[in-house]
Amino acid sequence: MTKITNIRTVRIEWGDCDPAGIIYYPRYFEIVDASTAALFESALGMTKYHFTRHYAFAGFPVVTTRARFIKPTRYGDDVRVESTIAFGTSSFTVEHKLSLNGEPCCECSEKRVWVGRDPADPSRIKSMPIPAAVREKFGV
Repeated sequence: MTKITNIRTVRIEWGDCDPAGIIYYPRYFEIVDASTAALFESALGMTKYHFTRHYAFAGFPVVTTRARFIKPTRYGDDVRVESTIAFGTSSFTVEHKLSLNGEPCCECSEKRVWVGRDPADPSRIKSMPIPAAVREKFGV
């Protein structure tokens, strides 16, 4: 599997924090979800809205996720998110490392599957191979 990396900075906002003033842990999952979309947007040169239509697929739902919370972040912190992707045939895994001032805060992993509408039953989705054109944009 070839690995591609994207880096972005996310500011922790007031609404991301719990009453103790630290990030509420589900917010990390929102950050990594947005970071996966940003990774694809960067490689494909279009927004998620546009690339789902351009490549005629239904999305890439999460099938497995995990997280390790290392150090809390707080309102106003600028967190560095480094996302690395590795492709399979119809799935991919993204590892996210979040850090603050060079210190690890959180590590998340998610496995996603490229899905499309099932021709036999369009109300259902099923996995499908990730298109060669997408892989090429990632240099795979």
